[in-house]
Amino acid sequence: MNYNYTVKDRFLNYVKIDTQSDPSSNLIPSTLKQKNLSKLLVEELLLMGILDAHLDGFGYVYATISSNTLKKTPVICFCSHVDTSPDCSGENVKPIVHINYRGQDLILPDDQSVILKMHEHPDLANQIGNDIITASGKTLLGADNKAGVAEIIDAANYFMKHPEIKHGDIKILFTPDEEIGRGVNHVDMQKLNADFGYTIDGETLGSFEDETFSANGMKIIIDGVSAHPGFAKGKMESAIKIAAEIIAALPKNQLSPESTQDKEGFLHPVEITGEAEKATIEFIIRDFKDENLAKHQEKLKTITRDVLKNYPHSTAEFVITEQYRNMKKVIDQHPKVSEYALEAIERAGLKSIKRSIRGGTDGSRLSFMGLPCPNIFAGEHAFHGKEEWVSVQDMEAAVRTIVNLAVIWEENSI
Repeated sequence: MNYNYTVKDRFLNYVKIDTQSDPSSNLIPSTLKQKNLSKLLVEELLLMGILDAHLDGFGYVYATISSNTLKKTPVICFCSHVDTSPDCSGENVKPIVHINYRGQDLILPDDQSVILKMHEHPDLANQIGNDIITASGKTLLGADNKAGVAEIIDAANYFMKHPEIKHGDIKILFTPDEEIGRGVNHVDMQKLNADFGYTIDGETLGSFEDETFSANGMKIIIDGVSAHPGFAKGKMESAIKIAAEIIAALPKNQLSPESTQDKEGFLHPVEITGEAEKATIEFIIRDFKDENLAKHQEKLKTITRDVLKNYPHSTAEFVITEQYRNMKKVIDQHPKVSEYALEAIERAGLKSIKRSIRGGTDGSRLSFMGLPCPNIFAGEHAFHGKEEWVSVQDMEAAVRTIVNLAVIWEENSI
């Protein structure tokens, strides 16, 4: 096998390996097939000469590119996740390279109803003349986050081939199960031993994100009253119907993913299960301000209690779980982390775009675990669906940015 790949070659290889995670699984990682890609990554890193590269029992890849400078440089980590979203099939991905994109609709051959149109994907307007990679119409592509994985691997290869490029210790971390919120559950922070980190998991070319949602999960567990349906008059209080009324009572034009943007938060039902006697609704609660999470949760409780007024023998229990918090609280305490990232993007010949993520990354939790870890673009677009795409040139720019960033940390060290 030829390991002298470009970032494009690596990416096309990686996306063919099915790595979907599974939120219903109790395995670690949630699907063992994620390790198929991770093992390949370790093999590639070892062949580059990165001798400590290894895969641990939890499905994490660790590796170190050793310092080649006499300066006392902070240890920098670059992180991406190997899993793809369970929202859309990642099996038998067939990547297609659309060379020299000219603004045309991209009709995907295996399902010609899947069409990428510029007015629906505005970032395509910035891709004229570039090479666009899509899947074939039956699956997601996996650019989220195999674009980031390929970019980190390609940057590592560049450092190993160019020892004249000065840098401090560089740590590489590839995680499983990010898409199901477990990406850093078993990271060994002592082994990682990094001072600052960057996830390579962003969207638009040149974008840098130092702020995420804060996130909670909330379950509403409804205890209804079951009775034989032939003799249920005046007795049955169906938990299923109570759950349906709660869902129907949710705000339509606010506090929902489909009605919010920018810094607006939401509450969103993601799963409903049950029967007449007991039903459970699972929600995700999101906002950039921690204090607003409590407000959104109270809104849900009020809706539930109002519905239950018509069901005097039924009750509801509320179970709230903290998921992650807005990384900005941590990142703002270390301004150089952002300053150097923006400079690295500019050195790559790009216009830097600082913005917030309406979601979370592994970096959200890593930041609160002692590793300030904002997010840098990987070039991925329309993730979690069949219209997912990335451009070769954006991935190449991400590689340049990673290299620049390590160099800037070394330049600014003593």
